[in-house]
Amino acid sequence: MEAKMITWQESYQILNETLRGWVETALRHLPNAVVAILVIALFWVLSIIFKRLFEKVFRKNFDSDVILRLSSVLIKVLVIFLGVFIALGALGLQKAVLSMLAGAGIIGIALGFAFQDTAENFIAGVVMGIRKPFRKGDLIETHDRMGYVLKLNLRNTILENFDGQQVIIPNKEVFQNTLINFQTTGKRRVDFEVGVAYDTDLAEALKVAKDAVEKALDFIIDHEAQTLAYEFGDSSINLKIRYWIKVPGDTDYYTARHLGVQAIHKAFNDSGIVIPFPIRTLEFGESSKRFFGDVGKKDGSAQEHSDISPEDEKPEGPSADGGDAA
Repeated sequence: MEAKMITWQESYQILNETLRGWVETALRHLPNAVVAILVIALFWVLSIIFKRLFEKVFRKNFDSDVILRLSSVLIKVLVIFLGVFIALGALGLQKAVLSMLAGAGIIGIALGFAFQDTAENFIAGVVMGIRKPFRKGDLIETHDRMGYVLKLNLRNTILENFDGQQVIIPNKEVFQNTLINFQTTGKRRVDFEVGVAYDTDLAEALKVAKDAVEKALDFIIDHEAQTLAYEFGDSSINLKIRYWIKVPGDTDYYTARHLGVQAIHKAFNDSGIVIPFPIRTLEFGESSKRFFGDVGKKDGSAQEHSDISPEDEKPEGPSADGGDAA
């Protein structure tokens, strides 16, 4: 069977009818299209207004730039999407709207499984941004890491440790583990021990240590220093030195501890209080005494013990002066 050839007149007629149908459809939906455009423009303006209102209210109640930026962008996007859905409904595309919502739900579930860790870090970052367990510059310890907070973003908490290196910790690790903030209360306690000889006057040693610490650190100590006789050591009586410093302050923890140790060392030297070296006392039984006594002989032979006195060991016969023995 031969294919029917279409002439150019017939082609022109088909194209003309198709274009005419499109124009008629466009003119028939033109009012709805105008309404849809106006709806989108209106919701665009509303998104800007809502974004500004949210930022104003958020700044009064919270202090987190990360959460503020994220939340304001989400609100703006949600308002615009709402306007787009309403506009599509005005054009009679309800089925398209439903298809878009269903597709968005499926994509959301797939992304949730694919980026589970990212989602956990994101949620943890949002919660910490609202609760504010720490601020920028705070000294914290978490997940076996200690340092000053540089930044909290939506995925990581960034610290600077004492070596000057950046430590990046996922937000979920910070959120799920114990967090110590050394600057929340504005103070921190310094503890260390020092030993004194057993024949030391403890009352005097405690007073000397207390006065030395308070005099050397009077510009950073927050409370009265505390000195205690702590325990009986192997070769000394150990004293516990405790004092509080202001945090944050001009002097950090390790410097405050160094100044305290240095002041006590000098004060003890000036007062004649001895900080003893480790001492070991050895006690030996009878068997040990015999062993060390035998080792002490120069020739290495066993030392013989006899009950004969030196007088009994005098030789028999003529005396030393040539006389006869009695």
